[in-house]
Amino acid sequence: MNRKKRIAYGIVTLCLLIIEVLIALFVHDNFIRPYIGDVLVVIVLYTFIRIWVVEKCRLLPIYICVFAVIVEVLQYFEIVKILHLENNAFFRILLGSVFDVKDIVCYAVGGIILCGYEILLERRKKKTMKNNYESIERK
Repeated sequence: MNRKKRIAYGIVTLCLLIIEVLIALFVHDNFIRPYIGDVLVVIVLYTFIRIWVVEKCRLLPIYICVFAVIVEVLQYFEIVKILHLENNAFFRILLGSVFDVKDIVCYAVGGIILCGYEILLERRKKKTMKNNYESIERK
């Protein structure tokens, strides 16, 4: 992956992370914070990993969704209490402490958005390759 793409993914990650923090600190509603925030978490993880992972990992959105679901299931089993981290605010926030099936649905929505993004990237790459091939043929 080229340097420009890595920088772009880094900038997007930073912007989305700032949005997530702002949502957590200032949005206290019944839709954006609980749902949009969870959708964005998956996208933040994706863009962060894309800084280092090569483009050929087309299943990355699925891997991230599986990871998010595992973390959510660990909340069901109260992993924070098992690890005796219930008094540590950082780990309570990072790992979460309340299991909710709706969170899994939000992670899936984020994954679907990312799969759509991956498909668009693939189509754009094929179109570019086709255009390059056609221009070479004309010469």
